[in-house]
Amino acid sequence: MPKLTVLPHPDFCPDGAVIEDAPAGVSVCRVLLDHDIEVEHACELSCACTTCHVVVREGFDSLDEASDTEEDMLDRAWGLEPTSRLSCQAKIGSEDLIVEIPRYTINHAKENH
Repeated sequence: MPKLTVLPHPDFCPDGAVIEDAPAGVSVCRVLLDHDIEVEHACELSCACTTCHVVVREGFDSLDEASDTEEDMLDRAWGLEPTSRLSCQAKIGSEDLIVEIPRYTINHAKENH
Protein backbone atom coordinates (compact mmCIF):
# COMPACT_ATOMS: atom_id res chain seq x y z
CA MET A 1 0.00 0.00 0.00
CA PRO A 2 1.19 3.53 -0.69
CA LYS A 3 2.47 5.79 2.04
CA LEU A 4 0.71 9.11 2.71
CA THR A 5 2.89 11.79 4.29
CA VAL A 6 1.26 14.90 5.73
CA LEU A 7 3.47 17.94 6.18
CA PRO A 8 3.14 19.75 9.52
CA HIS A 9 0.09 21.99 9.97
CA PRO A 10 -0.21 24.04 13.18
CA ASP A 11 -3.85 23.09 13.86
CA PHE A 12 -4.56 19.70 12.27
CA CYS A 13 -1.21 17.92 12.41
CA PRO A 14 1.49 19.95 14.22
CA ASP A 15 4.20 17.31 13.90
CA GLY A 16 3.22 16.07 10.48
CA ALA A 17 2.31 12.42 9.97
CA VAL A 18 3.24 9.37 7.96
CA ILE A 19 0.48 6.89 7.20
CA GLU A 20 2.23 3.74 6.02
CA ASP A 21 -0.85 1.82 4.89
CA ALA A 22 -2.96 4.25 2.86
CA PRO A 23 -5.35 2.08 0.85
CA ALA A 24 -5.49 2.71 -2.90
CA GLY A 25 -8.88 3.86 -4.13
CA VAL A 26 -9.78 5.68 -0.91
CA SER A 27 -9.93 9.47 -0.77
CA VAL A 28 -7.08 11.35 0.88
CA CYS A 29 -9.61 13.03 3.20
CA ARG A 30 -11.07 9.71 4.38
CA VAL A 31 -7.59 8.35 5.12
CA LEU A 32 -6.68 11.50 7.06
CA LEU A 33 -9.89 11.33 9.10
CA ASP A 34 -9.44 7.60 9.73
CA HIS A 35 -6.00 8.40 11.20
CA ASP A 36 -7.30 11.15 13.52
CA ILE A 37 -6.13 14.05 11.38
CA GLU A 38 -9.25 16.18 11.61
CA VAL A 39 -8.94 18.10 8.35
CA GLU A 40 -11.90 20.39 7.67
CA HIS A 41 -14.63 18.83 5.54
CA ALA A 42 -17.67 21.07 5.84
CA CYS A 43 -19.67 19.35 3.07
CA GLU A 44 -19.10 15.84 4.44
CA LEU A 45 -16.93 14.75 1.46
CA SER A 46 -19.51 15.61 -1.22
CA CYS A 47 -17.41 18.00 -3.37
CA ALA A 48 -19.59 20.98 -2.42
CA CYS A 49 -16.97 23.18 -0.69
CA THR A 50 -13.22 23.72 -0.56
CA THR A 51 -12.47 23.21 3.13
CA CYS A 52 -10.62 19.92 2.52
CA HIS A 53 -8.26 21.49 -0.04
CA VAL A 54 -4.74 20.06 -0.01
CA VAL A 55 -1.64 20.71 -2.09
CA VAL A 56 -0.03 17.53 -3.36
CA ARG A 57 3.74 18.05 -3.08
CA GLU A 58 4.72 14.61 -4.40
CA GLY A 59 2.76 11.92 -6.23
CA PHE A 60 0.27 14.24 -7.96
CA ASP A 61 0.40 12.32 -11.25
CA SER A 62 -0.64 9.09 -9.52
CA LEU A 63 -4.04 10.56 -8.62
CA ASP A 64 -7.06 10.19 -10.85
CA GLU A 65 -7.94 13.28 -12.88
CA ALA A 66 -10.07 15.93 -11.19
CA SER A 67 -13.67 16.12 -12.38
CA ASP A 68 -15.12 19.32 -13.82
CA THR A 69 -17.08 19.78 -10.58
CA GLU A 70 -13.91 19.50 -8.51
CA GLU A 71 -12.08 21.93 -10.82
CA ASP A 72 -14.94 24.43 -10.45
CA MET A 73 -14.80 24.13 -6.66
CA LEU A 74 -11.01 24.44 -6.60
CA ASP A 75 -11.30 27.81 -8.35
CA ARG A 76 -12.74 29.05 -5.03
CA ALA A 77 -10.00 27.57 -2.82
CA TRP A 78 -7.74 29.78 -0.76
CA GLY A 79 -4.09 29.46 -1.86
CA LEU A 80 -4.78 27.46 -5.02
CA GLU A 81 -1.68 25.89 -6.61
CA PRO A 82 -1.20 23.80 -9.78
CA THR A 83 -1.15 20.61 -7.68
CA SER A 84 -4.16 21.50 -5.52
CA ARG A 85 -6.90 18.91 -5.04
CA LEU A 86 -9.96 18.52 -2.87
CA SER A 87 -8.89 15.73 -0.57
CA CYS A 88 -12.43 14.33 -0.56
CA GLN A 89 -12.17 13.70 -4.30
CA ALA A 90 -8.50 12.72 -4.71
CA LYS A 91 -8.33 8.93 -4.53
CA ILE A 92 -5.02 7.40 -3.54
CA GLY A 93 -3.32 5.60 -6.39
CA SER A 94 -0.34 3.27 -6.40
CA GLU A 95 2.38 5.82 -5.54
CA ASP A 96 3.37 7.44 -2.26
CA LEU A 97 1.93 10.91 -1.67
CA ILE A 98 3.12 13.95 0.22
CA VAL A 99 0.38 16.48 0.95
CA GLU A 100 0.26 19.86 2.59
CA ILE A 101 -2.88 21.16 4.26
CA PRO A 102 -3.00 24.91 3.53
CA ARG A 103 -2.89 27.19 6.55
CA TYR A 104 -6.14 28.92 5.63
CA THR A 105 -9.42 27.86 4.06
CA ILE A 106 -12.48 29.72 2.93
CA ASN A 107 -13.71 29.02 6.50
CA HIS A 108 -10.71 30.88 7.95
CA ALA A 109 -12.74 32.15 10.93
CA LYS A 110 -13.57 29.22 13.19
CA GLU A 111 -14.89 29.01 16.69
CA ASN A 112 -12.57 27.51 19.27
CA HIS A 113 -14.14 24.99 21.64
